[in-house]
Amino acid sequence: MVLQVHGQNSSDPPFYIADYELGKGIRFHGNNGGYFMKIRSYVQSTAEFKTTNDWDTYDARFRVRRARFDVEGKVAKEKFSYRLRVDFAIPNNVGSDDLYSGSLLDAFIAYHPNKNLKFTFGQRSTMTDNKEMRISSDALQLIERSRVTSAFASVRDFGLFIEYKKRVGAGFIKPGIAITTGDGQNAFKNYGGLKYGGRVDWLPFGVFRGMGEYSEVDQARQLTPKLVMGVAYSYNVGMSSRRGRGSGDIVYLGEDETNEALPDYGKLIGDFMFKYHGFTVLGEFTWAYSSVQSDEIFYRVRNDGSTANLRVDDGLNNATIIDYVSSRMMVGRGYNIQAGYLFKKGFSVDGRFTYLDPDDNSFLNNEQFYNRDKYYTLGLSRYLMKDAAKVQLSMTYVDALPGSKDAEGVVMTADAEILGRLMFQISF
Repeated sequence: MVLQVHGQNSSDPPFYIADYELGKGIRFHGNNGGYFMKIRSYVQSTAEFKTTNDWDTYDARFRVRRARFDVEGKVAKEKFSYRLRVDFAIPNNVGSDDLYSGSLLDAFIAYHPNKNLKFTFGQRSTMTDNKEMRISSDALQLIERSRVTSAFASVRDFGLFIEYKKRVGAGFIKPGIAITTGDGQNAFKNYGGLKYGGRVDWLPFGVFRGMGEYSEVDQARQLTPKLVMGVAYSYNVGMSSRRGRGSGDIVYLGEDETNEALPDYGKLIGDFMFKYHGFTVLGEFTWAYSSVQSDEIFYRVRNDGSTANLRVDDGLNNATIIDYVSSRMMVGRGYNIQAGYLFKKGFSVDGRFTYLDPDDNSFLNNEQFYNRDKYYTLGLSRYLMKDAAKVQLSMTYVDALPGSKDAEGVVMTADAEILGRLMFQISF
């Protein structure tokens, strides 16, 4: 549905509704061409069923997964732009991947000196995460992002982002720099120092048709092969969480029990995405590591705010402090490869393989939330009203390593978990 309303005389307001299309939102333009604004929202409702390969346990969950509202626009002849994005869904438990439901997501202002250069200040997704995190949650190939994303991505951060685009031969190169707090989104205190990082993307065959670089499914059906390959690196100076997604979750103190003494966290990423005539392939690799100055760390802060002496109460020394601190962080390697095909009738068939390879001392070995190394997922989607609504079904088979625990903290007798998901999404 497309609605167009235009002003006709001087008594009209200084704007008009340019158009409304289901799934694309409502767009406003200034009569003098000075600004543009778009309002859009989408809702995802899901049902999840979880069991094991010996079928001795069964869990079901029904919820509104995401309920998001976006306002974005451009002013001053497109020199400035902004975005505000919030999620009204109720947050889930700590072990889930939707920790930021029910909160402010994006809030930033960007300055565009020219069409190839952009400065952004505020809170947004960071370019130093893997490719999948640059794609909106309503444009994913499968119902949920890969386990590589949930294990290593910082998701969003607050700071300064600089992006540039330059034509090179038949394609483009897109470098970017990010200087952020390193404490994730909605952080009211900056623990440690700053996080420094950057990314370089190369599009050898030119830009994707229909903004296809920012969606996983090839809705635009690229007329010629399109490819983007990228590398990213970040270094978080003084991190107070497992992967830079939280602020003050894990805090250590120095010998005087007052000054913070936090580990550093580095992350290297390589990824690519290929699209052609409805076919999509996405591949990602992440390596995360810690840097612990054990001679500076003496105390850990408990959840209740009290402190424990690592050397006296816990009996650790400089070497074992490194192991202990690293075991509370997401360090190791992750690999993800997924592919799918969108038929012209609106059906999509997709598959994914994800592999986690943790360090010996890593929270990825945690028996309850992780300690699973291989994830096999098959998905089927039906897109309705173009991409304004969709129904998705997926099944995931997870290899559980010995000692893995279920959601209740009980050691499983099975060696695999089976997870089924059903989701309905509609965009306004």
